[in-house]
Amino acid sequence: MKILKPILISTILALAATSCMVGPKLEKPVVPAEEQFRFDSVAGDSMINLAWWELFSEPELDTMIYLALEHNQDILIAMSRIEQAYAVLGVSKADLYPQFGYDISGSYGNPSTAGTGTGAGGMVNITPNVYWELDFWGKVRRSNQAARAEIAASEEALRMVQIGIITAVADGYFQLLDFDQRLAIAHHTWETRMESLWIIEQRFDKGMVPEIDLNQAQQQEAIAATAIPAYERGVAQTENYLSILMGQNPRMLERGLLDEQVAPPDIPVGIPSELLERRPDLIKAEQEFYAETARIGMTQAMRFPSFSITGAFGLASSDLSSLLSSDALMYSVGGSILGPIFNWGRNKRRVDIQKETARQALYSYEQAVLNAFREVDDALIDVNTYGREVESRERQKLAATNAAVLSRARYDGGQTGYLEVLDTERSLFNAELETAAVKGAMFSSYLYLYKALGGGWITPEEEASAEETP
Repeated sequence: MKILKPILISTILALAATSCMVGPKLEKPVVPAEEQFRFDSVAGDSMINLAWWELFSEPELDTMIYLALEHNQDILIAMSRIEQAYAVLGVSKADLYPQFGYDISGSYGNPSTAGTGTGAGGMVNITPNVYWELDFWGKVRRSNQAARAEIAASEEALRMVQIGIITAVADGYFQLLDFDQRLAIAHHTWETRMESLWIIEQRFDKGMVPEIDLNQAQQQEAIAATAIPAYERGVAQTENYLSILMGQNPRMLERGLLDEQVAPPDIPVGIPSELLERRPDLIKAEQEFYAETARIGMTQAMRFPSFSITGAFGLASSDLSSLLSSDALMYSVGGSILGPIFNWGRNKRRVDIQKETARQALYSYEQAVLNAFREVDDALIDVNTYGREVESRERQKLAATNAAVLSRARYDGGQTGYLEVLDTERSLFNAELETAAVKGAMFSSYLYLYKALGGGWITPEEEASAEETP
């Protein structure tokens, strides 16, 4: 009973001490937000929490994205970092509790025996022990808060990587369709110009057209031929890029056609304040601010004394035969207070450093919010303007096609010179290429709007929760 009494008193004191915790209270940073995005023309709640790429109805794209989510190395690294963050929290939580150990030692020797008449002897010790540093000022609890915030930040970092990979795959896919279409246009134009060159050559051989017409036809054929290898490079390199995103070796990929793609429906983006709860980069920055704020308490606790309790209970004897006797029983219970007296302001400056670090984290969060609002508005105006631009380019291509047909007929009828034919065919080639390019840009604008809104991959648990919410 005498042994347990000091241990019981120490434990009660330790539990009482845990009510004290220095450092600022963790509070959510407040950033002003507008009631509506500047270029948002669709009212309603956001529909962003879904597998938005499925709106494009492209099975090949769906397959690529799911392969990338499963095998992309950046995602695997982010998942590993979450496990690492949980391990760090486990280490930090262990500091809250007593640390148990043991000490087993033995010795034998013959020290100086002058005047004592003693001979050689030995000693055996078997001593379990306990050490407990009381978290009186909340240093360990603040460390746990920081570790939990780091876990949350790591989880949001994973979501950032997932959304980034999804967007990169979808953007690369539509870029690949763009290159495919431009390559097809270049091939078709080259074949048409080869036929025209053959006709001009026949007419030139018969003296029906001047040499300048032949030279101009040769130039136009070479221009079209030059475009083909450029787009072939674009196709191959984009396939390689997408293969790597999917964690695979470069290979040929199955895909659809750009002209078969249909733009998704208009997107209700919600209100700006919702963005703060949805975008993983903003949540990550917020959690990093919490972590740095919690560490202020850790540095403040270092300015105050630390309290610890030690205890040992075991056996000690100079004779193995008596090691288990009651005379060999020994115990000790003690406590210590260790604190700074004067260190030239080092601990105070350590607190100042951490306060500034937390302030920088807050500024980073505020800057991330402003950038997020800008990215959403930029993406909204891109969607709006690229859609109108595609319509204009389609009208331009239709007119250029008709003009090229009429011009060729006029030339064959001897009503105009070959220069007019060259000009209309050049305009048609450019119109077709520009239409393909702006179509690809239009689809990419939808991708970046989804990304800016924080949409992308959600877990099955989150999807089920969203379906249950009325």
